[in-house]
Amino acid sequence: MRKRWLYFAPLAIVGALLFIFIGGEVVRLLWNWLLPPLFDWRQITFWQALGLLALCRILFGGFGGHGSPRSGIRRRMAERREQMTPEERERLRQGIRGHCGFGPSASESKSQ
Repeated sequence: MRKRWLYFAPLAIVGALLFIFIGGEVVRLLWNWLLPPLFDWRQITFWQALGLLALCRILFGGFGGHGSPRSGIRRRMAERREQMTPEERERLRQGIRGHCGFGPSASESKSQ
């Protein structure tokens, strides 16, 4: 088992560095290909592209490994909905429709 790690660890480090290098290079090439001709912005270096990639990851992608924060909320809402009676579910639907401005459903307008 220990021998396996001796081979795997350096390969993982080299792979991660290669992944980072390729990501930064792709961002730099795309930026320098698209933005200077379109918007007359200046070209960027590899290190600026790597910083931009890291900033976008922080702002839009998080750091991964824990799933979306909304996935936990959706799961809890589904669990609560399963425990409701049909009348409670219908009241919830009507409350959401009224709150969102959709008005009564098609079945309600036919019965009136």
